[in-house]
Amino acid sequence: MSQNQRQGDAAQPVENALRITEIFYSLQGEARTVGLPTVFVRLTGCPLRCVYCDTAYAFSGGRMRDIEEIAAEVAGYRPRYVTVTGGEPLAQPGCLPLLGTLCDAGYEVSLETGGAMSLAGVDPRVVTVLDLKTPGSAEMARNDYANIELLQAQDQVKFVICDRADYEWARFKVDEYGLAGRVADVLFSPSYGQVEGRELAEWILADNLPVRLQLQLHKLLWNDEPGR
Repeated sequence: MSQNQRQGDAAQPVENALRITEIFYSLQGEARTVGLPTVFVRLTGCPLRCVYCDTAYAFSGGRMRDIEEIAAEVAGYRPRYVTVTGGEPLAQPGCLPLLGTLCDAGYEVSLETGGAMSLAGVDPRVVTVLDLKTPGSAEMARNDYANIELLQAQDQVKFVICDRADYEWARFKVDEYGLAGRVADVLFSPSYGQVEGRELAEWILADNLPVRLQLQLHKLLWNDEPGR
């Protein structure tokens, strides 16, 4: 597959195994299932270098694990919800069969992806949370807008807002692509330490935007400690 580009130490092109940084059980900190107990499978490697990235420890390292082993560890937590995240999960070919395996096990599976890799082939049972990169991320040019046509009604689109210019850009994209009518939720999240949640809330209210303000629960509770 061509999705293996610029991954650093991420993955070998093996579809039944993936390089994994960590698997852990916590409360979902974002998106529609915020606050619900969730198992997270964090894949190693990412083609992006967003200025606000809070998971740089997942850029490299990790260890290769086969899908059966990953699924067995996830099952040990007896979860209802499973989130596959990164890094950038779709940078590894094995992500697609992993998603299918987790769906087959009966979990409600979500995928957190940065928007630079194609969603083609993602299991239709998966809830995709697509992060469209704003100008303030320094990775806006990597957005693959063809993904918008691949989004399903249950999916979500996220914008991390670094400043007022990001907000205006995101507001335009919501309108340009009709996102509020295309997906279940459009999420506006203040970049931690750059925009105050209250400030972003006031902007949303002033413009009566059809979006959901998203604060990162895990950072409020645990200051974004790895594995939490």
